[in-house]
Amino acid sequence: MNTVWLFPAAMALALLVDHLLGEPPLWAHPVVAMGRYLGAFKRWLPGLAAAPAFTWGGLLWLLGASVSVLLALLAEQWLWQGLRPWQSPLRWGMAFVFMGLLLKPLLAWRMLREEVMAVEHALQTSLEAGREQLSRLVSRDTRPLSAAQVREAGIETLAENLNDSVVAPLFWFAIAGLPGAALYRFANTADAMWGYRGPWEWAGKCAARLDDLLSWIPARLTGLLMTPPAQWPALWRQSGLTPSPNGGWPMGAMALRLERRLGKPGVYLLNAPGAEPAAGDIARAVTVAWQGLALAALLLMGLALGLRGGLAW
Repeated sequence: MNTVWLFPAAMALALLVDHLLGEPPLWAHPVVAMGRYLGAFKRWLPGLAAAPAFTWGGLLWLLGASVSVLLALLAEQWLWQGLRPWQSPLRWGMAFVFMGLLLKPLLAWRMLREEVMAVEHALQTSLEAGREQLSRLVSRDTRPLSAAQVREAGIETLAENLNDSVVAPLFWFAIAGLPGAALYRFANTADAMWGYRGPWEWAGKCAARLDDLLSWIPARLTGLLMTPPAQWPALWRQSGLTPSPNGGWPMGAMALRLERRLGKPGVYLLNAPGAEPAAGDIARAVTVAWQGLALAALLLMGLALGLRGGLAW
């Protein structure tokens, strides 16, 4: 069996395992380990002056990223060694299963979908319950938010994390295998934990900028695949309205597809003519995200196949 099919097959298996089983236990979750490493410095780094904070933040990011990539590279090399001799279908099948299982913890579609839908379910109980559920997903203060604003933030979280938690890891896996996916997940986790202004302005600057760089192509891909070509000019205009160079693409796409306005007061407003989100819009957003993910997965499987010579067979 031709081994160039290993990568797209592993992507399909990872998505299937995610759909059926969700997240692995915490003790076996690589992203949890990344978070614990990054969290070990949260009391010390922000208290440093600008120059040492920037330097140590960059060095500690580099150390964590290097370890993540090295472990992923060793795992992938072990799988490749297991494929010898290449003619063994049994070994190919075992490598495909292990590759898919190792990729799965680096993406999280089911958990994202369920957490965002839980916001809508909580709102059916009370506004306070909806705010509390949303606080699990966002860093902003949810206490003053109206029901429409709670839904708005939930939809934005879904759109932005569709890229961060699913499409971008698949993109970097297609490009560079398990080391690429591991590097992206470390970078995105570091940005989520360190990439803030205020006390983290300098300590988290490397984390924020490197995450922006690694997310640049996947974010645009995510946005474009969630919108029909006729809406691409409008998406281009919306994408520049957010402070983030990448967040406006998936969030702008979602705002246009739902015909709803999305924003953060005093920061940005996407699709201003749209109505405010209402009951049922989070479920609609999940459907739009799922459609975009399906297209992205097919495209990235093709990319992985093409990069490894599969299109010549």
